[in-house]
Order: sequence, then C-alpha cells, then structure tokens
Amino acid sequence: MLTVATIAQFLEQFAPVRLAEEWDNVGLLIGSANQPVQRIMTCLTLTADSAAEAVREHAELVVTHHPLPFRPLRRLTDETAEGRLLLELIAARIAVYSPHTAFDSAGRGINQRLAEGLGLAEIAPLTTDSQDPAIGSGRFGQLEPPTPLVELAARAARFLKIEGLHLVGDPQRLIHRVAIGCGSAGELLERAIACGCDCFVIGETRFHTCLEAEAADLALVLVGHFASERFAVEQLAELLAAQFPALKTWASRAERDPLSWFTPSCPTT
Repeated sequence: MLTVATIAQFLEQFAPVRLAEEWDNVGLLIGSANQPVQRIMTCLTLTADSAAEAVREHAELVVTHHPLPFRPLRRLTDETAEGRLLLELIAARIAVYSPHTAFDSAGRGINQRLAEGLGLAEIAPLTTDSQDPAIGSGRFGQLEPPTPLVELAARAARFLKIEGLHLVGDPQRLIHRVAIGCGSAGELLERAIACGCDCFVIGETRFHTCLEAEAADLALVLVGHFASERFAVEQLAELLAAQFPALKTWASRAERDPLSWFTPSCPTT
C-alpha cells in the first residue's frame, strides 16, 4: 500500500523544496506521512467547494498548489473560513501537500510549461538557482519569428483556454523576447527588463507595476492568476497518475476561477 510519505518523496524530487521562496509554506502541511493513499486530488486552491469534493470523493491526499495553512495559526476554530476548511479536512483524515513556489520554479514546473506552451525557444530562468543554473524563478525565451503583441496574447488565450486577458502596450508592437511569471509575479519585473525582454506574460500584478512596465517600455500580457497556474495543476494530476497507476488521481472538478469576464451591452442613444 502506498503512503503519503511515498507521494511526498516523489513530489519533493519533482519540485525540490529548496526552490521555494523563503516566505512560502511548502511540503506536507496536514496529516500523517504513514497514512495509506488510494485516491489523490490536485487543485489550485483549497476552497469550500474543492475541500467538499475531496471529502465526497474519499481522497486521502490533496495536492494543492496554494498552501493551506499559509501563515502560522494562533488558533484553529470554526470561526474562520480557513479554520472550517482545516477542521473538515482533518476530520476526514485527508492529508494536504503543497509544492507552491517550488513547483513554479522546478525544471518541469509551471513557468517552464507555460513558456513551452507559448512556443518560446532558448528558454532559461529569469533568476537561477544557486545549485543548478538550469532552474530557478520565472522563465524567458525567444519568439521565433518575432510576433505582434496581439498575436502573442491570442496564443496565450488559446493555450490557457480563457475568454479574455489584459494588455499593457501597443497591441501591434513586435515582440522578440518574452518573460514568464505565473501567479502574482510582479517582483520579477526588474529581472525581465534586465534579461532584455520586451514582453512579460504574467498571471496578475499591481496597477503600479503595470505603470512601471509601461515606463520601461515593457509590454505585459496579464492572463489572470487562476489561468496562469490551473493548467499545470491538471498536468500534475496526469503526472501523478502515470507515476502511481494503482491510484485514482484527478484534478478537482469543482474548482473554478472566482473572476469572470463581463462585457455590458451599451444602449444606443
């Protein structure tokens, strides 16, 4: 019988914990390492819906990209949404593992997969790992041939299966070198500029970071936090299923982006 420890060992090899940011909370966060596992669910974030799905489908392990808990807890009660989720998972004896920023930066991690999905060439990290220069935070690569910003945006929308996104910069500008940062990666803006990129594909960032990018003549493609990472959670479920074929593994079917696109129809006057 496979255990939580067996799955965790594989995940730590796939996305080494040392790659995680100092502020992050990664690894086995809830449960016993010795607990047997037959069913694994992956998700981007543990919410009331995804946690209920894990309980309903009798998962013994949830691999969530975003950690729960993320910050140290002073008390664990049902008075908060986070407390209720944690108590529900603990009562159902469901272990929780989070690779988070280690998965972002890994050799086959989210940023690498996003760069490949956009068809970039000569892909390299924006910030290299001290032990292995082939991996690290973010990615950047070449567009061959150079492509107008609007076409790169359309390519991103098709790959991520989204209805809309935001742009900063002239839509017809020709893009040669692209930086990649999944999730909220505005802190990589200076590295994108230093690496000679003329576009940064990012999940989300602050308004003032958009202004900084515009002032630096760096185009932005903002695809949304959920979209920039959810696809890789689905691929992680496939990876775990291939590695552990005896287990039932799936990506949460209840999970959804809390943001949706709305285009009001303007009445004619």
